[in-house]
Amino acid sequence: MAPRKKSDFLTEVELEFMSALWSLEQGSVRDILGALAPTRNLAYTSAATIMRILENKEFVTSTRDGKTFIYRPVLTKDTYQTRSLKNLSAKLFDDTPASLVARLVDDDELSAEAIEDIRALLDRRLKNDRD
Repeated sequence: MAPRKKSDFLTEVELEFMSALWSLEQGSVRDILGALAPTRNLAYTSAATIMRILENKEFVTSTRDGKTFIYRPVLTKDTYQTRSLKNLSAKLFDDTPASLVARLVDDDELSAEAIEDIRALLDRRLKNDRD
C-alpha cells in the first residue's frame, strides 16, 4: 500500500479534534474526547484512529506516557487559520484578498458592530504599516 499523501488541510472531523487539542494545548485521546461537544458520541477507538491520522499528516506529535499517548499540536491555530484563508483566497477569490473581504462585508447578516470591528482592525493595520 502506498503511503498517504500529506495534506496541508484538515477534514471537518479532523478540524473538530484539532480545535479541542488547541484549547487543551496537549492531551490524551480521552482528554480530547472530553473536550468535544457533549452530544458528540464517538468510540475511543475511532477517536484514537483520528489522532493517528492527524499524526501521520504531521498536524500533531505524540509522546508515550505509560500506555497512554499524549498529543500536542505541531502548528498553532493562528498558523492554520492563515494557511486556510490563503488557500481560500487563492482558490475561490482569484488570489485577491479584497474580494474575500468584500464578500464578507457585503453579507446582509453581518452586524453593524462586526463591520465596526473590521474597520478598527483595518485602521490599526494601516497605522502600524505607517509607523
